[in-house]
Amino acid sequence: MATPDESPSAKRWLPLEANPDVMNQYLWGLGLPVEDAECYDVFGLDEELLAMVPQPVLAVLFLYPITSQTEEERILQDNEKRECSNKVYFMKQTVGNACGTIGLLHAVGNITSEIKLSEGSFLDRFFKSTANMDPLERAAFLENDREMEVAHSVAATAGETEASENVDTHFISFTCVDGQLYELDGRRSGPMLHGASSPSTLLQDAAKIIQGVIQQNPESLNFNVIAISKKS
Repeated sequence: MATPDESPSAKRWLPLEANPDVMNQYLWGLGLPVEDAECYDVFGLDEELLAMVPQPVLAVLFLYPITSQTEEERILQDNEKRECSNKVYFMKQTVGNACGTIGLLHAVGNITSEIKLSEGSFLDRFFKSTANMDPLERAAFLENDREMEVAHSVAATAGETEASENVDTHFISFTCVDGQLYELDGRRSGPMLHGASSPSTLLQDAAKIIQGVIQQNPESLNFNVIAISKKS
C-alpha cells in the first residue's frame, strides 16, 4: 500500500503475503532464532480459536483492507494527543508496499527482551544501528538498505499468490510494552496506545481491537491475523 510519507519517486516493493510459512523463513533468515519464535495463523477471533494459538504470544500482525472508513479513522486518531513509552520501537513507512516488513520489524523490535537475536545477523545489526534514531531516520535507513530490500523481494515472491504492486491492504502490528497494548502502523504519526495489557492477554486484547475494525468494514473480507509466539 502507498503511504502518506511516500514521495512520487519513492521506492515500491512487492507486498508480502499474509502467510506464516513465508514470514517464518523470512524472519529466521534475517536472524530470529528458529528455536525462539514462530509465526502462526489465527483462524478466528472467538475464544476457542484464540485458545488454539501457541502461547505466549509476543506480537500480533493484522492485515486489513484500506477503505474510506479505515482512512477516516486513521486521520481522526492521528490528530489525537497520545502518551507513549520511550521504550516502544517505532518507525515510519516511506517505501510503498513495505508494510509487511515494517510490521515484522515493529514486532521484533519490541520483543528483544524476550528473544535473543542471532549475533551479527541482519536484525541484530539493524536494531543496534537504528536504536537512537527517530522514526523517519529509521525509515530512511531501511529505504537505503539493499540487503533488506533483496530479502523482502525473495519473501514477497515466495508466497502462494502472484505478487503485484497494486494492493489495497495494509499490515500493522500489536505489541505489549510495559504492560500497555500498542498498535504500530508506519502510516501513522506514532504508536497508538490502546490501554492495559499483558503478555498472557496480548492476543485477546489485540483481537478486540481487530474485531472493531472488521465490524466497521462489514463488506470487506480481506482480513488476516498472524501471531508471533515464543517457543517453550
